[in-house]
Amino acid sequence: MADFARSAHPGIQAQLDRLSKLSPAGDRLGLERTAALLDRLGRPQDGLPPLFHVAGTNGKGSTVAFLRAALEASGHSVHAFTSPHLVRFNERIRVAGRLIEDEELAATLTEVIDAGADIEPSFFEVATIAALLAFARTPADACILEVGLGGRLDSTNVIEQPLVTGITSLAVDHQQFLGSGLVGIAAEKAGIAKAGVPLVTQLYPRAVARRIGSIANDAGAGWIPRGSSWDAIIRQGRLRYRDQKGELDLPLPRLPGRHQAMNAALAVAMLRHQEQLRVPPSALTAAMGWADWPARLQQLTSGPLVASRDVWLDGGHNPSAARQIATYARRHWSDAPPLHLIFASLATKDPTGMLEPFAGVAQQVHAVPIPDHSCFSPDDLVEIGADLGFNVDGHEDVEQALAAVPEGARVLIFGSLYLAGAVLAANDQVPI
Repeated sequence: MADFARSAHPGIQAQLDRLSKLSPAGDRLGLERTAALLDRLGRPQDGLPPLFHVAGTNGKGSTVAFLRAALEASGHSVHAFTSPHLVRFNERIRVAGRLIEDEELAATLTEVIDAGADIEPSFFEVATIAALLAFARTPADACILEVGLGGRLDSTNVIEQPLVTGITSLAVDHQQFLGSGLVGIAAEKAGIAKAGVPLVTQLYPRAVARRIGSIANDAGAGWIPRGSSWDAIIRQGRLRYRDQKGELDLPLPRLPGRHQAMNAALAVAMLRHQEQLRVPPSALTAAMGWADWPARLQQLTSGPLVASRDVWLDGGHNPSAARQIATYARRHWSDAPPLHLIFASLATKDPTGMLEPFAGVAQQVHAVPIPDHSCFSPDDLVEIGADLGFNVDGHEDVEQALAAVPEGARVLIFGSLYLAGAVLAANDQVPI
């Protein structure tokens, strides 16, 4: 699947245009190109501060947000690399707490592309290398890298000695690269395990857990799974966490949903299973309220697109994410106005699996396309939704879909991070 990026900054756009011509379209796994290009650039990955490496299917970005919030609440400066961006490419690279500036990004992209023209790196490989280069040139106390795809062969996996690695929730996604079996997908994610480095994971089905444990053992990593070495539950409106160091009674995160509480718990476990960076319990408490991650059950503010309507946005794009969001809607929106779902799906995704969890939850589905991306047409989605028993209509865009929603109804826009980015841009809510 091709990645897309546009920039209002002419220097950045010039390099993105160069990259689109230089790099083969679509995702490519493997570490050879990344390693070769980093060698040419002086191995900036060797000059990074203590590093947290996060893999998984859903929840990676939110876990990064919780890690960053807790570290910053402890007084540490933090680099962070995440993907994809929603509106601006700069969102991927946060240097010592701030999004990379346009001029620095333009210069760094130029340097990476100039050095690797004959290597033909992919879009994501260039983004990763640009981040590592920027991070190595600015002092910070910690660094967080989010895996882009898989783990074992993801370009972020060139890091040889992270401080801690972690794996979030697992589900079937990106089958064309990772296969259709959850055990095999887990094996790819567990490929970030390193000798002597804690691997902190969520709770998984037995066969999946066995595979992760086996890979961690082979790598010489210390496997720290939820349910034994640490655990967390929601009780009486609080997040109760425990490990060998003791118990914590934390507020629930402001990011809504049980899944976000478990993402926060994983971040807490990763922080408490390392000794280099001090993170007191007060910082973990603060992180629950500080952590923010756009397009994850985000209630949109009044703006040009949504006006003053009750509109929520989530970039989930697989059946597992849909189940989490539909569960939240059942628990928290059952007595509210009727829910209208504005839905889109990339051509590589599973729209049936994403719509099914909303049966009995969404009163009406409004199918839309994803601008500038290969996606299911609204007509295709109308047919899929009708076969599932939904009342469903097709629209040319989100604006038209919103116009068709009755006043007073609640709206959830769901199905794609790319769609989420377009919605945020149209509503003047650019992430900062």
